[in-house]
Amino acid sequence: MPKPKLSQYRGDLDAAQIAHGMNAARRNARRLADDARALHDLTRFPTATAVSILSIEESGKLTILRGLAIAPTPEIRRQRWKDYQSHRSKNVAWIIPELYLKGARTLESLSLAADPSADHTALLDQLKQLSLYTDCLGAGNWCEPANVIDEALSHALLQIADLLAKGRPVTELEVQLWIAHMGPTYGESLERQKASLEAWYAAMTEHGLRDEEHGENGPVSLETFLWGNKH
Repeated sequence: MPKPKLSQYRGDLDAAQIAHGMNAARRNARRLADDARALHDLTRFPTATAVSILSIEESGKLTILRGLAIAPTPEIRRQRWKDYQSHRSKNVAWIIPELYLKGARTLESLSLAADPSADHTALLDQLKQLSLYTDCLGAGNWCEPANVIDEALSHALLQIADLLAKGRPVTELEVQLWIAHMGPTYGESLERQKASLEAWYAAMTEHGLRDEEHGENGPVSLETFLWGNKH
């Protein structure tokens, strides 16, 4: 008897649907991060770690949906949907706090946080497995979650999950502005995409949609983030 499968949509989405999906992902990321904190407080460190990683993956869907919104061809759209199902594509941003602590303050210096093939994405996926399941590794050695995942690791990943789950709701207008400014330079030079991102941010500010928490009063201005000390 064939197993029932969910009918997963893989077509186009309009701006309203993209915004709805982004908000749903962020709400779920917040729920999972809160659940992870509750488990951590109960000293259920392996399970808390696994749930924190699930929260990180849900937060990662927002970036993928932004990419889907401006996918210029059916082939690229299909790839974005594949990314939506890929654990490594969704967890790619978990390295951002570490990069920041190492001095990353510009778009280029954070490029590792956009590379799903980088080692850190595989590491987090492995940690999720180790936090949930027993396994036989190396030279026939058994491992189990309680002996692998400690309080410090649980706390560190909880902090990352909590950080990534923050943010205001995304509006349909925000996505429309994103499509209008970022769509025309999809796949073009980094310099042109930076200029488009700067124009999108200006449009967001004009429409009162800018996130004040990360605005001009933050540690790094948008100009410095995009262009470094060149401008």
